[in-house]
Amino acid sequence: MLEIYGISIVSCPSKNSSKLNGNNMKAVAYIKESYNELVNKVSWPTRKELTNSALVVMVASFIIALLVFVVDFSFEKLMGMLYGLFF
Repeated sequence: MLEIYGISIVSCPSKNSSKLNGNNMKAVAYIKESYNELVNKVSWPTRKELTNSALVVMVASFIIALLVFVVDFSFEKLMGMLYGLFF
């Protein structure tokens, strides 16, 4: 039996137990290894690092949105002037 975050994973025997048990054992081993890697090997950011990264993303998004607005507004005025000359 494997328990992760309060969820128990139990393998049940079946008619084709040799093939099924091999696959079940592989799945259980994969889940155990994944959990071990997430808990012990992954370097999670601190709250301050995460806040700073989020702030950088928000500022960059605002700057890009502002640039897109300026380019769109400029093309709108330019096209309006060109259409005004010919139509």
